This record gives sequence, C-alpha cells and structure tokens, in this order.
Amino acid sequence: MKRVAIVTGSSRGLGKAVSRRLSSDGVRVVVNYYSNQEKAEKVVAEIERDGGEAVAIQGDVTTEEGADRVVGEAERVFGQSVDIVVNNATGPQPELSLDEVSWEDYLDQLHFSVKAPLLLTKRVMGGMKHNHWGRIINIGSEVVGLGNAEFSNYVTAKSAVVGMTRSWANELGAFGITVNAVHPGFIPVERHGEVTEESAQGYVSGVPLKRLGKPEDIAAQVAFLCRDEGGFVTGQNISVNGGKTFGV
Repeated sequence: MKRVAIVTGSSRGLGKAVSRRLSSDGVRVVVNYYSNQEKAEKVVAEIERDGGEAVAIQGDVTTEEGADRVVGEAERVFGQSVDIVVNNATGPQPELSLDEVSWEDYLDQLHFSVKAPLLLTKRVMGGMKHNHWGRIINIGSEVVGLGNAEFSNYVTAKSAVVGMTRSWANELGAFGITVNAVHPGFIPVERHGEVTEESAQGYVSGVPLKRLGKPEDIAAQVAFLCRDEGGFVTGQNISVNGGKTFGV
C-alpha cells in the first residue's frame, strides 16, 4: 500500500517542492493550504499530470479544528491513515527589534512552529503506532545557528523545534516512528520576490558552496528521511544550507 503524506502550507514555496518530490517517490500527497485554493489545486494538477496522486485540503493547522479537518479529510479521501507529516506551514515573519517586539509576536511564530506540529502529531500518531511506521518532519531554519539580530520572535520559535524534535524522537521511536527536523538556509521562494545570486551576494559569500539553495534541495532531504532507507535516522536536526552553519 502506498504511503499518505500531509505537507502543510504546500500551495507554494518549499511545501510545493516537497509535495512534488514525495509524489515522485510514489507517496499520495495532501496539499494543505490556508487561503489560496487556486494555487493548491494547481500543485495537485501538476502532481497528477506527472502520474501522482494528490488532493488539496484547506485547513488552518494552528487550530485544533483545522488540524482535525485536514487529517480527517485525508483519511476519508485516501481510505487509510496518515503515514507522513511534513510541518512546513508558516506565516509572516516580521523583523522586529527588542524595542518593538511583543509577546504576541513571539506567540505568532510559536503557533506555526510548535502548536501546529503538536496538534497534527497528536492527531496522526495513533495510526502510526498501530502500523509501527511513521515519519514526522519538522521544518526549522538556519536562524537557530545564526541567531539573527532583530528577529528574536522567529529565532526563538525555530529554536524550540530543535528540542521538540529530539524529545518526540525519544518518545515515539519504540513505535517505529522517526522524528527529524530539516533546517533550510535562505531559499528564495515566491514570498521573497525576485532574488538573484548577485542581489544576495552578501549572503552567498558566507556559504561554502557559494550558491543559494533551491526548494528542491530541501525536498530531496525530506524525501530521504521519509523513505524506508531513512528509517534509522531520528532525533536529528539537519542543516541544508550549503555549509552556512554546522549543526544547530
């Protein structure tokens, strides 16, 4: 039987690339979106054009109702439990100084990086335990290693992903469920507008591989962790950023 994956926030950007890559591995994919149905359905159409199986499911995964809806609809459409969750959804990421930032700004980021993964994992882990197979992939960020100034709201939320991933891996490993985090570097996607190697020269100069990353770089790492071949990797925080940072 084919695996079923939920990729949150996958109507564009990294989530879209991950969805398409998992589909190419034979995974049935839920393209989760919050507001842009048209883009999500376009991703589904691209997957189906390439011979894959996918469905677009709306849901705000930072709420219990939304997480339940996404998982429940996935189970209904595909007729089986969810095997893989890629926690990718995110929202606006304002850069704020300590003079400007508020606790609410911290909570905004924690809702995406911590609350949504928690709600989804709690909802799917019963089926994963029953099948003695599961994959939870949390998408972090290299900011954990860089500690960017005037970005503490986002840095704090992504730092929480590190410990959360390790703790879940220890708790769920006995049930055949692996939990890992992939921490991308600066990967230009739609929300960044037009970005070139030249315009990002200051960033690229600090990258040992001397180039910007691509969404496909992240998707490839996620895909490996989701395969049977990645089954002995758990509790890891893996930086995919051309060597910009070493570990987290």
